[in-house]
Amino acid sequence: MTYSLGIDLGTTSVAAAVARAAGTSMVPLGDQSVVAPAVVAVRPDGSIVTGDAAEWRAISQPLLVARSVRRRLGDLEPIRLGAVSYPAATLLAAQLRDVVQKATDQEGEAPEGVVLPHPTTWAPARRARFDEMARAAGVDTPRLVTAAEAVVHHATRSQLVEGGIVAVYDLGGSGFEATVVRADPRNSEVLATSEGVDGLSGADLDDAILAYIDDALGGALVRLDMDDRRTAVVLARLRQDCVLAKETLSLDTETVVPVFLPGRCVEIRLDRTTLEQMLVSPLESTLVALSRAVESAGLTSADVDAVLLVGGSSRIPLVAETVAREFGRPLVEGVHPVHAAALGAAALAGVPAPAAHAVPVVLRAAASGTAAPATADRHSGGSTQIVDLPRFPTAGLEPRHDDVPEGPSAAAASVAVQRRLGLAVVLTAVGAVAVLILVFVFVLAS
Repeated sequence: MTYSLGIDLGTTSVAAAVARAAGTSMVPLGDQSVVAPAVVAVRPDGSIVTGDAAEWRAISQPLLVARSVRRRLGDLEPIRLGAVSYPAATLLAAQLRDVVQKATDQEGEAPEGVVLPHPTTWAPARRARFDEMARAAGVDTPRLVTAAEAVVHHATRSQLVEGGIVAVYDLGGSGFEATVVRADPRNSEVLATSEGVDGLSGADLDDAILAYIDDALGGALVRLDMDDRRTAVVLARLRQDCVLAKETLSLDTETVVPVFLPGRCVEIRLDRTTLEQMLVSPLESTLVALSRAVESAGLTSADVDAVLLVGGSSRIPLVAETVAREFGRPLVEGVHPVHAAALGAAALAGVPAPAAHAVPVVLRAAASGTAAPATADRHSGGSTQIVDLPRFPTAGLEPRHDDVPEGPSAAAASVAVQRRLGLAVVLTAVGAVAVLILVFVFVLAS
């Protein structure tokens, strides 16, 4: 019996789901969790391992381990692991290949189709690289969908009303983006999306916890010898414990972070209130981005039927409380923030790909303190419209650059070249006329 496979290659975790006629279910990828860490490592023999096998090596061999590989997709600079450098696409393909193999082993046969969700703000060039990466991993005909479409499709199958307007609030490991989607059980339509907000992600919060611990230790971490291999091991273990502390505080009100320094071990207490204080200002910026995305779709918050929270960091209680209170719309219940994209992607494999929708709007910040005029910059494929807006006034947070749509299309560049050529022709003609007049004057004078 054939099945379809949805794979969410996230920045901090990887999730996969299968879809059969009877329904969808998750594919267990981790040893102690349904999802696997989005980690890649290189063994001494040069072979690549992913997931938990790579995570285990992060403490003992941190210089041979890579995280957040998806963010590096398309970078000119490769990722250096030990003495060897790897293109991000090679490491990401290793993650995808391992997931497909696990699903094949579990189901007893290869999937009939594979669907891969990606950030809504990705431009055509980034999506093309993603497609090439999948084919290099042995997935010959991948279907690419936006993560917002996948999670809304999953929610629509259970509780959202067809034609309803959903605001997807995505706070994940690599950053934040808000997307406005018209829900449809067949093919949802992306109406608008905000540019990602840098400085607010699961990884940024991990860094904030690490800085809090260093401050509590009087700067002991920054005084460590960074050339000492043991320092890399200490910091790798501490970072893992910071992630665990963040996740624990989504369920409990207090936790302890062990810190193993050379010659001593200390424990730093961290409570939920302290964690929430780190989040207050950045959360305000997400609400600004969410409101602007709704406005750019030509809607008001009253037009939004529900807000769907996805991304691992959206599980922090303060996030749901703040969004519900400040945005004033109900939250979609019962949708797992980490599993939803994979489940929705798997289910979408059985839905025919839609014709091109109207061009969604991406909000792009202009220079600080200035209001740039609106422009319509269409990328090849006609999938993204960019509207310049004033920079968000949000406590020093800057737009995330890795997911920003990438420059004008070939058609736009062609128009610019034609304009330059036209101007050159005009100037040449004017020059020729001037020369003729001078010759005529000279002849009369002689």
